[in-house]
Amino acid sequence: MRNWIEPHENTIPADLQALTGENLLLTRILAQRGYTTVEVARAFLDPDFYQPASPTDLPGMVPAIERLQRAIKEQEQICVWGDFDVDGQTSTTILVSTLRDLGAKVTYHIPVRAQESHGVNLPVLKQLITRGAQLILTCDTGIAAHEAIDYAKSQGVDMIITDHHDLPPALPEAYCIINPKLLPPNHPLSTLPGVGVAYKLAEALYQYAGREKEAWKHLDLTALGIVADLALLNLDTRYLLQRGLENLRITGRLGLKILMEVAEVNQSRLTETHIGYMLAPRMNALGRLADANIIVDFLTTTDLLMARTVVTQLEGLNAQRQLLTNQVFQAAQSQIERDPTLLDEPVLVLSHPTWPGGVIGIVASRLVDRYHRPAVLISTPAGEVGRGSARSIEGCNITAAIAAQSEILVSYGGHPMAAGLSIDPDRIPEFKRGLARTIQQMIGDIRTETSLQIDGYLPLASLSLGMVDALERIAPFGPGNPPLTLVSDHMKVVSHSTLGRNEEHEKLILEDGSGNLHTVIWWQGAGWDLPQGHFDLAYTVRASDYRGQQDLQVEWVDARLLEEELEVKAAKPAIKISDFRNHPQPITVLKRLLENSDIQAWCEGDALEKLTALGIRGSNRYEIQACKTMAIWTTPPGHSELLATLECARPEVVYLFAVDPEIDQPEIFLKHLAGLIKFALRSNEGAVKLSRLAAATAQREMTVRKGLEWLEARGHLSILVEEGDDIRLAEFGKPVTGDISLLTRQIAELLQETNAYRQFFHRSNELF
Repeated sequence: MRNWIEPHENTIPADLQALTGENLLLTRILAQRGYTTVEVARAFLDPDFYQPASPTDLPGMVPAIERLQRAIKEQEQICVWGDFDVDGQTSTTILVSTLRDLGAKVTYHIPVRAQESHGVNLPVLKQLITRGAQLILTCDTGIAAHEAIDYAKSQGVDMIITDHHDLPPALPEAYCIINPKLLPPNHPLSTLPGVGVAYKLAEALYQYAGREKEAWKHLDLTALGIVADLALLNLDTRYLLQRGLENLRITGRLGLKILMEVAEVNQSRLTETHIGYMLAPRMNALGRLADANIIVDFLTTTDLLMARTVVTQLEGLNAQRQLLTNQVFQAAQSQIERDPTLLDEPVLVLSHPTWPGGVIGIVASRLVDRYHRPAVLISTPAGEVGRGSARSIEGCNITAAIAAQSEILVSYGGHPMAAGLSIDPDRIPEFKRGLARTIQQMIGDIRTETSLQIDGYLPLASLSLGMVDALERIAPFGPGNPPLTLVSDHMKVVSHSTLGRNEEHEKLILEDGSGNLHTVIWWQGAGWDLPQGHFDLAYTVRASDYRGQQDLQVEWVDARLLEEELEVKAAKPAIKISDFRNHPQPITVLKRLLENSDIQAWCEGDALEKLTALGIRGSNRYEIQACKTMAIWTTPPGHSELLATLECARPEVVYLFAVDPEIDQPEIFLKHLAGLIKFALRSNEGAVKLSRLAAATAQREMTVRKGLEWLEARGHLSILVEEGDDIRLAEFGKPVTGDISLLTRQIAELLQETNAYRQFFHRSNELF
């Protein structure tokens, strides 16, 4: 558990609250994040009120424009040198497309990762110059390419460097360098990623050509690169992402439209989350495991066959990437399990000769999330230089820490949060010791409790699409503008199950203090201990649009145990449990119990009729009265129903049988409910009680309500009156003309939650 930092109280200006539509939670969060005036907050929320900086604020921009204009005029061959990640792919496409629009003679090269790694590879550069390249324009790379730039100069070839990586101790002698790191840290352009720099260069080129409005068509690609590169989302970078998301939702790029279709992304509702978890991983897989040079044609093609062919390739590579990532992660975990002293160090440095270099960065990120310390993974194939990827935590500039070991490295480079390096495998132990010392000096004891900023308190029961839509005005989220972390108190785990191809995620059913059940997803949560007893849940929530159905998705962030609740629970008188859940002859046992003692048997659904036919008396949850001894024959539909019944009965002894009523499939439940309704309409003039329907179907009342709504939508009945437990129905209603798939899905999810609880009830030793 992390150290929760509670939201601080601010004096909320009235005009700021008016800006948010009187949404107090949204207003408080804006104030907590430093947007305390209407002018600043409005510019943050609405890009129409933000004034972006001029491209010429970037050092080197003017000479770069002049040199490129000369190359276009004289028809020199310009070669755009990119990078194989999404930031580099989109940067390359933007610059190639822009230069072609302006009449330039353009070629491009994206390094093949397995053969060239990052940076400007000198042998390949020599080939390009031999083939006629007269001007080299880099994007997302080149800031440390001293040797390559010196060679190009010796051949009379100019190099324009556009990059965003940390500056080396000495800058190379390029024709000019455009890098936002050359700006003051507080400048609006200082956090641009590679694609942001490429876009500003394209913007300037169009402006100088008198076609300034045309740069906007590249904002869709800009959004992809910003999110994929985890750029700091403030000022101009946030603005470009806001505008870029708008463009992506209406983009006509055939390749992207097919990619979104296959990834099941609703284009009109696309967010940065879809980019980060669905689109970017597929595009990154191309650069990690294959040759990314095809991406420029893919992002600009109008050929449907070509677009579908590449998307199929991306799907296959992404599946391969997922498999390799899981294999390397498991191997890294095994190293840690075999040698737990690795966790005594402030940084994890792991290596193996068979680890694919294309996925070790992803695994390093997972290890950072799990152990909250920087992680460096190094691939060391026999006879080759080791190549590593590093990921870090807030407050630790991993590139600076690695730079302190430069004397034992072949090469290195990166950002404060991520870096790459190459090293002689024999020097890895020396590197590990030096890096640990440096990081210890930089940030002290990495094992101290980490912090979690809480944005506000909001019970899960208070969530709605309207509320989430209001809060998502703060989006897009990412570094510098993290997702809102909210808290719902007094929660309890009812059941849980694993999700994912490798069962790496956890799906939990939680119960709040009012007995409401909620579904929560814990990404990468499988295998972690779940809190016992009651706890406060820190969570994030977004509006999901899975397969066209808009709903809320609540994601687990952290849990804080409520010690007082656990103490109160421990002080309560214990119920004596006799467990017959796996007895081979439960009917015989129940008969004997009923013959020899005054006992109430909780039984619902068709199981009650079966017991009655055998001469065994049973009672549903609403009929149970105070008793010393109680049998739970059918499994309860939920934890709140169990607690309510136990509170009413207050038994000293409970016999557990937990027979599954076998009615948790939508078709079975709806058919059974329809039969009960048909009987009520014919024999009782449509008067029914919600409680009786719940007992007769062995379901929660909320599930029955949804079932009635579904039957009404299908025209099977009309709900005339609903007053508390009493409902009056009429036969045959007017069918709903719209789509009822949302109702169908909600019923399926409610039944799935109940089924999950029944499974939990059948196996758990801590039910009460």
